[in-house]
Amino acid sequence: MTREVERTLVLAKPDALQRGLLGEIISRLERRGLKLVAIKMLQMDEEMARRHYAAHQGKPFFPGLVRFITSAPVVAMVWQGKGAVQVVRALMGKTDPQQAAPGTIRGDLGVDVGRNLIHGSDSVETAEGECALFFRPEEIYDWPRSLEPWITEG
Repeated sequence: MTREVERTLVLAKPDALQRGLLGEIISRLERRGLKLVAIKMLQMDEEMARRHYAAHQGKPFFPGLVRFITSAPVVAMVWQGKGAVQVVRALMGKTDPQQAAPGTIRGDLGVDVGRNLIHGSDSVETAEGECALFFRPEEIYDWPRSLEPWITEG
């Protein structure tokens, strides 16, 4: 069964920027064959952070999560490709870097569960809402890439 072309949100979190790992994260996503269709750096305010992490509202770690994600700039990106949501999830690794497999972003570069470098949408439905939170439709560019036939079939 072939996977459909999807879009997913990826955030390079404040710790990724502070540690100079943005290029490494982008490079790993590109090497997997995903196409970058939107990117911007921004400083999330508390309201945006609460909207983005609304699913975690009421959990004990929620206040710390909001504090951390608003502590420094993030880089928001939309990546596109066949099965993009699951491709990104697999490439990120488990949330806790101590449990993430070698070869994943968190497994290779992360140390602490509270500083796990990257966020990726957990489903196609979530991705749609998250992409819309960070990007207006006209900020997402579906551009032709000549190497597509060398990445995916059909």
